[in-house]
Amino acid sequence: MLAPADTAGVHHRPVVEETTITQRVFITGGCGFIGSNLIRRLLEGDVSVTVWDSLVSGRTEYLDGLGVDIVRGDIEDTARLTESIADAGTDVVVHLAASGNVVDSVADPASNFRSNAMGTFNVLDATRVAGVRRLVFSSTGGALIGNAVPPVTEESVPKPISPYGASKLAGEAYCSAFAHSYDMNTVALRFANIYGPFSGHKKGAITRFFQALHNGEPLEIYGDGTASRDFLYVDDLCDGIHRAIEADLSGATVAHVASGIETSVAELADACRRAAGLPEHPIIHLPPRPGEVDRNFASYEFAERRLGYRPRVPLDEGLSRTWQWLLEHELA
Repeated sequence: MLAPADTAGVHHRPVVEETTITQRVFITGGCGFIGSNLIRRLLEGDVSVTVWDSLVSGRTEYLDGLGVDIVRGDIEDTARLTESIADAGTDVVVHLAASGNVVDSVADPASNFRSNAMGTFNVLDATRVAGVRRLVFSSTGGALIGNAVPPVTEESVPKPISPYGASKLAGEAYCSAFAHSYDMNTVALRFANIYGPFSGHKKGAITRFFQALHNGEPLEIYGDGTASRDFLYVDDLCDGIHRAIEADLSGATVAHVASGIETSVAELADACRRAAGLPEHPIIHLPPRPGEVDRNFASYEFAERRLGYRPRVPLDEGLSRTWQWLLEHELA
């Protein structure tokens, strides 16, 4: 396990011959769930990675042994962030750092605004000042669009019903503004509901269901179970992000990275029970929570056409992989 970053806040990777590096990627929030998976994919190529993370929820041990620079810092520290982006010789910034929970955003909208709306502005401006012209932004589909008849597309009119969704819409707006005002290349990827390894610290339904299955507690479903989501295995998401990093796109682009399949929460609970080998495990229903959309899934046709993206991992297979990872690393 890596020790927490010191005052200087940097873990240095081993020296790599300059001629082997074709691209330098700077990732905010890289010690989190998605970053931990994405970095492993990127390092399969001739890529160097620098991670910027506050370590409030991210874990340095997720990147243990990968040989990446980890800079401990907050995206509110724009001067240091700008300096770090420039010092890394960055070619593209991937902005993953965010407060990603709808329920938390309803409870504390001001904190969510600072982290997501202001945070995204800070990262965009630091990227601009550092002289980097390419940025990939982690947006969202369901929370940003709000209640709409699915499948949603890039043409769907955003009507967020939670502060989290509003904050991501603000981030997309600033991506568009910076692209047009400063000749930057921004790609806002609207993520589906992502699951997979390195997600043990997340608050999503799949993590909660698996924790309850492991602990012998009933699965808790908010509402009657008919609410639906688009669940995407993290390897498929990382494929979409990788393609966005490498794509020859100009200006501001928005694309849904999704499975294209609608799954109800009740169906998800059944799939989690199957993955754990406990098909009869009890389920209880609780009142619905404010700010959460009723139905959502997205078409990925645009991402397929522009990025060559196409999901590969079926839900049952992805849940089985996630359950096994959690058993080995988080639930032991």
